[in-house]
Amino acid sequence: MGWQTTKAQSINWTKDGSQYYQIKSGEIFKVDARDDSKQTAWITKDMLTPQGKPAIGIRRFSLSDDGQKVLINNNTKKVWRYDTRGDYWVYDANKKSLVQLGKGLPASSLMFAKFSPDGSKVAYVSEHNIYVETLADNSIKKLTNDGTKRLINGTFDWAYEEEFDCRDGFRWSPDSRNIAYWQIDATKIKNYLMLNTTDSTYSFTIPVEYPVAGEDPSMCRIGVVDVNTAAKKWMAVPGDAVQHYITRMEFSTNPNEIILEQLNRAQTESKVFIGNISNGTTRVIHQETDKAWIDGKARWNEGNPVGWEWLNKGKEFLWVSEKDGWRHIYKITREGKETLVTKGNYDITGIKLIDEASGYIYFTASPTNATQSYLYRIKINGGKEERLSPATQPGTHDYEVAPGGKLAMHNFSNAYTRPQSEVVSLPDHQHISGDNIKLDVDAQNKTEFFKVKTVDGVELDGWMKKPTNFDPSKKYPVVFYVYGEPASQTVTDTYGAGRDFLYAGDMAGDGYIYISLENRGAPAPKGAAWRKAIYKNIGIINIRDQAMGAKEIMKWPYVDSSRVAVWGWSGGGSSTLNLMFQYPEIYKTGIAIAAVGDQLTYDNIYQERYMGVPTNEEGRAPFIKGSPITYAKNLRGNLLYIHGTGDDNVHYKNAEELINELVKYNKQFQLMSYPNRTHSISEGPGTGTHLRTLYTKYLREHCPPGAK
Repeated sequence: MGWQTTKAQSINWTKDGSQYYQIKSGEIFKVDARDDSKQTAWITKDMLTPQGKPAIGIRRFSLSDDGQKVLINNNTKKVWRYDTRGDYWVYDANKKSLVQLGKGLPASSLMFAKFSPDGSKVAYVSEHNIYVETLADNSIKKLTNDGTKRLINGTFDWAYEEEFDCRDGFRWSPDSRNIAYWQIDATKIKNYLMLNTTDSTYSFTIPVEYPVAGEDPSMCRIGVVDVNTAAKKWMAVPGDAVQHYITRMEFSTNPNEIILEQLNRAQTESKVFIGNISNGTTRVIHQETDKAWIDGKARWNEGNPVGWEWLNKGKEFLWVSEKDGWRHIYKITREGKETLVTKGNYDITGIKLIDEASGYIYFTASPTNATQSYLYRIKINGGKEERLSPATQPGTHDYEVAPGGKLAMHNFSNAYTRPQSEVVSLPDHQHISGDNIKLDVDAQNKTEFFKVKTVDGVELDGWMKKPTNFDPSKKYPVVFYVYGEPASQTVTDTYGAGRDFLYAGDMAGDGYIYISLENRGAPAPKGAAWRKAIYKNIGIINIRDQAMGAKEIMKWPYVDSSRVAVWGWSGGGSSTLNLMFQYPEIYKTGIAIAAVGDQLTYDNIYQERYMGVPTNEEGRAPFIKGSPITYAKNLRGNLLYIHGTGDDNVHYKNAEELINELVKYNKQFQLMSYPNRTHSISEGPGTGTHLRTLYTKYLREHCPPGAK
């Protein structure tokens, strides 16, 4: 399940913030940010054409510090969710040469290649070992030798990647002499065996190292290796290496120091250590605790935990904490002294730029409307935040602020305005180039936002798309779209709100009211109490909020309470099952996809973060209480259950446990299993069309559309 991000591909700014790079037609262009008609092919296909071979493709690229070398990644392959494995090439503008890295290593096996700060070398991971390649002669040195399928150097196991967004697992020192890296020992993690019955005559298993809730995590430690001698030193980080996670690690501004964040297994205690790489010693400089859980940097950094926000030549850094009940920015010195920068009853949702030269931090927030997002800035030393996004553009704004803070790529949409992008000047937010943003009332999308207060006094945000030619004197069926868990919001003022992406047809035209509600526990900017109310209550409090919200909606005169459907995917599938089983008097039809039916089968990092560590019967009780299979015997309505048998995230075991419970109590339902499809159920010819057709046909049959 993890959490979901919506960020577009990052823009690659030049150092001075006046231009940006853009991949177009297999070439890299430099675009004048103030006039996008002024663009030049900087790295051409001719430059990217090896002798006697076709030009290489470009999936992503990065530059050396002096801007004279370009590191190009192509031929990428997926590692679980992301295409982080592939080939790498270096184009040297001075030598006018193109060279492929990793000669002798397997094709498409290189990961996270990075220039050394001095630009003389590139380091990368291949098959769980770290290598360094000297660019002058392309000699390759293997820095670690112990990597295996389960002993992982420089990258991460399944759970770290899925739940902490940790993928790139090594860092260059500022002086280019050392590399610090994670080593993950997954040798004791049990395999979940997925069964492939279609790709050969005889079935075979696909093992996935997968620690379920209650099982120990992988062991984690930090090593530092000298790139010249390959001599290693392990950092002495206090605490059991199995019962703690290290979720962030970087070099400080001092090449002899690293800084890291350690979480306890329950993710309720965070400690920040400074480590001396010469002798491996560490010392705590900051710590905090939470009664529920502590979020990682990925939560406010577009799903990316990389980087450390140093200030004042490394004497202090920025930190984000929810300790006062809101997600705020703090300054922390190396001695641990804290200063609150953002103040007030609002959450920051992302840090966009720290511009120390001008003394400002640029961040996103939405103090008065949790469905929207706007850009603010505040002095690094604190003060009153200043909103920069125009008041005339209500909706969701995202920014990639250029170095120097003078320009930004501005991305905007709302429920009735298609996504648009422009370059704006800051802080005045004037249009410079790109789309000249206009609010565009889309006649096909009349999504309304509303609030509803439940019998418990909880106010929920919601959106609603009414039927075409809506007649308030008639009654219409309602379809609820639900997620409900801490990984994602559904009620956001973005283009697409009110659209059912699985419905094969025009839902509004067919006569459905389509609604989504945001329950407590969703990661909305409504304060820590709102988000953390779900602690040890997944499957209970979020389900009650949804159901009580639906009860209020059923009082509306144009809602047909005999035709109420609900659907969701992943955590939303789990919520759908719980709503159907716990509140069968409300929901008459449900379509649940890839659901966690038994919380004790899901991975430990996610499930233990929100539900506690189930080490005994008392610890297991909330998991059982919130699991759909506990309530399957209560099914009264129409249920369609859908799952891919090759789902490495929410295992097909969940489907079979659910089936057993429904069979046990003679509860009739419809099942669709997609052989060898993953959590996205997207692989194979015809799959998407079949899924949409199945979903639409079932909904129309069991929750008939149209006014009555």
